[in-house]
Amino acid sequence: MTGFGRAQRDRDGLTLTIELQSVNRRNLEISVNLPRDWQLLERELQAPLREQLHRGKVHLTVQVSMACGEEGFRWDDLALQGSLRRLEALARKEGVPWEPDADMLVRLAALHKTEMVLPAAEEILPVLQELLGEAMASFVAMRSSEGTALAEDLADRLDCLRTALERIGTAAEGTADRYREMLLQRLRQTGLDLDLTDERVLKEVALFADKCDVSEERIRVESHLTQFTDCLAAGSPIGRKLEFIVQELNREFNTIGSKVANVEASRHVIEAKNEIERIREQIQNIE
Repeated sequence: MTGFGRAQRDRDGLTLTIELQSVNRRNLEISVNLPRDWQLLERELQAPLREQLHRGKVHLTVQVSMACGEEGFRWDDLALQGSLRRLEALARKEGVPWEPDADMLVRLAALHKTEMVLPAAEEILPVLQELLGEAMASFVAMRSSEGTALAEDLADRLDCLRTALERIGTAAEGTADRYREMLLQRLRQTGLDLDLTDERVLKEVALFADKCDVSEERIRVESHLTQFTDCLAAGSPIGRKLEFIVQELNREFNTIGSKVANVEASRHVIEAKNEIERIREQIQNIE
């Protein structure tokens, strides 16, 4: 599932920012981007994510910048002043005109740029964990909102499957009677004059009726649909369980498709299987 969360805090002249981003992925993959001095904290920052998340490609980024200015741009004032005095003295000694301007100051400041001094990893860890908790709150809220929309879409698709199942049952009614009439008609065309009470006709019709009976499959499909609905109401993590239920739904409709003996019922089976495939794709995004 997709999601985004962000939290920021100033501490000791530094601005700490944590961002969480996720995109759809069947399994859980977590990558962490930390400043070099804090890379040993990767496992501690991954742990709360693995406790709460079960799917998605999640990227955690920790950024550090100077709280008082541009990122990482701080210089030593005394060293800069010393350089200016030495350059002025050298210019006078060599008889070179001395007219420092803004461009020169910027270049000298860049030469005296100092690196940020980061707190020790064990010292900053509690702060990062608090920030991660704040980012997780907005991150989970966004994913929950998406989950609600997905649940509504899936509920509509389940209704489509129920409608297809009902229409299959209606289309299958009277199949045995139609087969019996067709069988007798063909027998008469071949010169065999048999009536409806002939034991051989009754046996053939009974075997056909048993072969094309889908009542058991329909009951199992209804059960699977109920389980699917219950899972949606239960909340995450449900993604893998839904995958199993969809697999069973597909299997039952395959069996129904092999049993039904008329075009109308077959058409509804195809529609149901198309809907199942859409559901299968959708639940890859569910936690």
